[in-house]
Amino acid sequence: MYAYKQQQIRRESNLYVVPARKQVQRRYVPQKRVIKQKKKKINPILYLFRLSVIFSFLFAYMCFIFPTAFNNLVRQVFFPIKIPVITELPKGLAYKDAGNYSNVNLYTIMCPAINYLSNDLFLNTPLLTPTIQKTHSEVTTMYHTSELAELKNGILALAKEYPMLHSSVYVWEYENGKYVNINADEQFSAASIIKLPVLVRMFKSIEANQMTIYDDMVLTNYYKSEGSGDLQYKPTGIKLSLDSLAKTMIQDSDNSATNMIMSKLGGMDDINIGLRDWGISKTYVRTWLPDMGGTNKTTAEDLAKILYNLDNPGFLNINSREYIIDYMSHVKNNKLIAAGLGEGALFVHKTGDIGKMLGDAGIVYAPNGQKYIIVILVNRPYNAPQGKDFIVRASSLIYKSIVK
Repeated sequence: MYAYKQQQIRRESNLYVVPARKQVQRRYVPQKRVIKQKKKKINPILYLFRLSVIFSFLFAYMCFIFPTAFNNLVRQVFFPIKIPVITELPKGLAYKDAGNYSNVNLYTIMCPAINYLSNDLFLNTPLLTPTIQKTHSEVTTMYHTSELAELKNGILALAKEYPMLHSSVYVWEYENGKYVNINADEQFSAASIIKLPVLVRMFKSIEANQMTIYDDMVLTNYYKSEGSGDLQYKPTGIKLSLDSLAKTMIQDSDNSATNMIMSKLGGMDDINIGLRDWGISKTYVRTWLPDMGGTNKTTAEDLAKILYNLDNPGFLNINSREYIIDYMSHVKNNKLIAAGLGEGALFVHKTGDIGKMLGDAGIVYAPNGQKYIIVILVNRPYNAPQGKDFIVRASSLIYKSIVK
């Protein structure tokens, strides 16, 4: 009996009551119909063309762009090579190649336009500084009365006979201030005429007691430059005075002598600072001579302004003027404006020729006492003889019109 009750208790303990589930009313939610998109078929020809374009660009970049960028920028910036100080370039290396012996300049890379727009120099760094307006300028400007209309029409008619040329002509007559202006404010390559402001800048430095006309410079391969002049063939080590260098620069148009004088003055930037101080805005030096690419620029008006102020006692003293007139009155090239002048006329001037540009600028002293400034610049096909013919004929026409 006791065993039966124990079994019954075990059975009841194993039983459990399952609660009734709550009835939940479900709402019908319509399902969106999934539309399987068909995969687009890729045109194998177009695919191969795109791949070829990508790989061609990568190949060109790795072969041409990347090596150039790495050698010229990355390697020099992050892995600089120490370059020894060079006192003299290797024999036969022109002065214009001296720039290859310098490290990369990050400032000019970040501001590339500064190479062309700079007008000042500080710690050998080109700067763009505002022009200082002086209350009392040493330089004066020619006064203008009326234009010589008949002469201008004659020069324009002459220019039509040379359609392959593009010219700039400026004439200014001292007595009455009459003038002729044909493209006179247009920039032309300066060629060797840039030696005129270099000469004036040298005498301004002499007047400021920064140097003397008797100072010597030693000729080295560093200064020797190809092009016009025989100084490039002289032995290195010889001493030359500034007087001798200036005479050679103007009379023989010697490029090596010009580079030596510019170096003595402080470089190209010193010339540009002087021009800016004189109010000469469109003439500047950007390249050591020879400047066969025509990088150095000038205008007929700017050159005329410099020539006019040679007689200005507030700009140059009498000693400087005598030296300059003496140099410029013995220029050996007398085949341009000088060839069109009348007998007995004296011409102090400076010529320039780089093949594509031919020019002459100076002051004419006629036997009857009349005096006028004349500047003629001509762009021409390389070494075309028509450029010389035009300058000679225009000079003759101007002389006969003014000197009567």
